[in-house]
Amino acid sequence: MRGSDRGLTSGVVYVHSSPSAVCPHVEWAISGALGFRAELRWTAQPAAPGQLRAECAWSGEAGTGARLVAALRPWPMLRYEVTEDPSPGVDGQRFCHAPGLGMWRACTGANGDIVVGEDHLRALAGESAGEDAFRHSLQQLLGTPWDEALEPFRRAGDGAPVTWLHRVG
Repeated sequence: MRGSDRGLTSGVVYVHSSPSAVCPHVEWAISGALGFRAELRWTAQPAAPGQLRAECAWSGEAGTGARLVAALRPWPMLRYEVTEDPSPGVDGQRFCHAPGLGMWRACTGANGDIVVGEDHLRALAGESAGEDAFRHSLQQLLGTPWDEALEPFRRAGDGAPVTWLHRVG
């Protein structure tokens, strides 16, 4: 499928914490993935003194969320999330990155809930030896460790400014 044949969608990039020296590089990476210049408004991150946070809403072609994540991959010290809303024929996605945990990805439904396929659940049930192992594997699948690691940074950003980005033409 050619890029111009893909549906349009939208999403949000949440950079929960970044060292100030890395912020311009993050902006350039986001700009490169979106195909136009992104100018983020950086604010202090109270959950990590000395670090900054920013978020931007974006609109673009389906698959833009994955391109944004690939662009941010060079900085493993960043805490971030990228969402992509579902579009016709394409599932939504949610990506989370936290230092020490790495990257987590899941498909999302129209309401933002994580969607897990039946084959994945069957494999999980078949591979898990015991209830504790199943519970642990299910928590990994649902991103619980990433939610726990990122939640203090999400709350610290409540009320922070959001930059709206969209491709024109």
